[in-house]
Amino acid sequence: MPPTLASLVHHSALKLTVRAGEDRLDVPVRWAHVSELADPVPYMEGGELLLITALKLDADDPEAMLRYVRRLVGAGVVGLGFAVGVNYEETPEPLVDACAQEGLPLLEVPRRTPFLAISKAVSAAIAADQYRAVTAGFAAQRELTRQALTTGPEGVLTALAAQVDGWTALYDASGAVVAAAPEWAGRRAARLTGEIERLRERAAPASSVVGGPEHEDRVELHSLGTGRRPRAALAVGTAATLGTAERYAVHSAIALLTLTTERSRSLHAAEQRVGTAVLRMLLAGEPDHARAVAGDLYGGLLDAPFRMILAESGSGPAGEPLSDLAETVESAAARSGEAVLVVPEGERLVVLAADEGTAVAACAAYATAREAERTAPEQGRADEDELVVGLSAPSGPIAAAAAYKQAEQALSVARRRGRVFVEHEQLAAGSVLPLLADDAVKAFADGLLRALHEHDATGRGDLVASLRAWLSRHGQWDAAAADLGVHRHTLRYRMRRVEEILGRSLDDPDVRMELWLALKATSGE
Repeated sequence: MPPTLASLVHHSALKLTVRAGEDRLDVPVRWAHVSELADPVPYMEGGELLLITALKLDADDPEAMLRYVRRLVGAGVVGLGFAVGVNYEETPEPLVDACAQEGLPLLEVPRRTPFLAISKAVSAAIAADQYRAVTAGFAAQRELTRQALTTGPEGVLTALAAQVDGWTALYDASGAVVAAAPEWAGRRAARLTGEIERLRERAAPASSVVGGPEHEDRVELHSLGTGRRPRAALAVGTAATLGTAERYAVHSAIALLTLTTERSRSLHAAEQRVGTAVLRMLLAGEPDHARAVAGDLYGGLLDAPFRMILAESGSGPAGEPLSDLAETVESAAARSGEAVLVVPEGERLVVLAADEGTAVAACAAYATAREAERTAPEQGRADEDELVVGLSAPSGPIAAAAAYKQAEQALSVARRRGRVFVEHEQLAAGSVLPLLADDAVKAFADGLLRALHEHDATGRGDLVASLRAWLSRHGQWDAAAADLGVHRHTLRYRMRRVEEILGRSLDDPDVRMELWLALKATSGE
C-alpha cells in the first residue's frame, strides 16, 4: 500500500503529533512538499503533505488561517505538517482550529525532525510500494504464463480473476462469450455483447471502460489480436479501479491471450489449407481420398448429411461481408462442438456444414439480418455488391459435386431476385416462372416471337393470341377456337401460318414448350 498519514504518524523516527483531523489519517500521501508561500495552491497537484514553518503567514489571525486552509483543501492537499520551534514555539491555535473546522489533518513536527526526514520517509514508502507492485506483477505474470502453457485460455482467465479479485471473460470474433471465470460470471459477461460489438468496430488495439448505476461493477474491455479487426476480446470486472499490480496482471493476460489468438490463427490457416484439399477431392469425386486427408479434422462431417454453402460479395476476395460470415459460421460451430469446413475460393466462400446444425442456422440468421438491413426503408434499394448466399439441399460425400452445383444455382437465383439468401429446396418447391424474369430469357423470347408480332402488326391476323390460346388448351382445336371466338378451320390456318413464319413444327413438344415459355416471359405473367 502507498504511505498514509497514519503510517507517518506511526513512524518511530519522525515523532509526529496529530493536532487535528484524527479521523482522516488513512488517506494516501502522494508526496511531501515544502513551501513557505502565502499561497502555494498553484504549485499543488493534489495528494500532498504540505510542510511549513509559517515563515510568511500570520498564523495568529483566525480569518487568515481559515482562508489559507480552505485553499489547501480545495487544491487536494491531504495533510499539513507544521514545524514548531522555528518561527513559532507551539502550533498556533488559529491554525489548529482552522484545520479542525475544514477537516484537514494537522501534524506537529518537532524541531529535531527535519522536513527532509519526512520527505525521505514518504519517498521510501512510495518506492517500497512500487517495488511490491512490480514484484507482485512479475509473480502474476509467471502464474498466468504457467496457466497459458498448461491449461490454455481458461486457466489464464481463472488466474487473472484471482489476481484482480474480480471476474474475467473471453469473447470470440462474433462477440459471443467463449469462457468466463468464475463460472457465475458468464451471465454477467453475456450482458456486455453490445459493448463488445462497439469495441470490435474500432481498430485494434482498443479498450473501453463500462460502469455506472446499471452495472454491478467496473468492467474494462480490451480487444485481442494484431490485425485490423480484433479476433477476440477480454473483459475484466472489479469492484474498484485496478491498482499497479493488478494492471500488470491484466497487461500480461492481454499479451498471452493475444499470442494464443495469433497462434490459433496460424493453426486455422493450416487447417484451411487442408480443408481446401478436402473440398477439391470431394468435387473431383474422390470421397475416400478426402476422408483420408481429413482424418479426425473433418471426418465426422463427411460421415453425415451436409449442406454446401456458397457466398459471394462485391467487396472482392476476402471481402468484409465474407469474413464476417466465415467468423459467424465458425464461431457457431465451435460453440456447439460441430465440425465445419470453411474455404475461401477466389471471390467466393465455400462452407461445408452439418445438415440441421448450428452452423447452417447461424448462416441463415446472418443472411436474414443482412437482408433486413438492405430492405429497410432508410437503406433504399439493395446494392449489387452486397452479400449473396446459396444453400444446397442435404447431400453426402459421393454427391458433393451435385451439391456444389445446387448451391451455385441457388446463388444465381438469389442474385437475380435481389435476395441475400436462397435455398435450393425453395427452387424445387416453387415455380419456374419467376426465373423467366432474367434479361437473357426475355431477349430470347422477344427474338423467337418477333416475326409473329411483326405479322400481327400488319393487321393480317392475330397469330400471337391464337398461339397462346391453342397452347393453353393443349392443342384442342374446338376449345381453343371457342376461346378466340373463331371457327376451328380459321385456327388451323393460323397455326399453319405460325409454323411457316417460324420455320418450326408445332408437333415437336420442345418447340411447343419453348413457345409457351416465350409467351410467358413476354407477357409479364
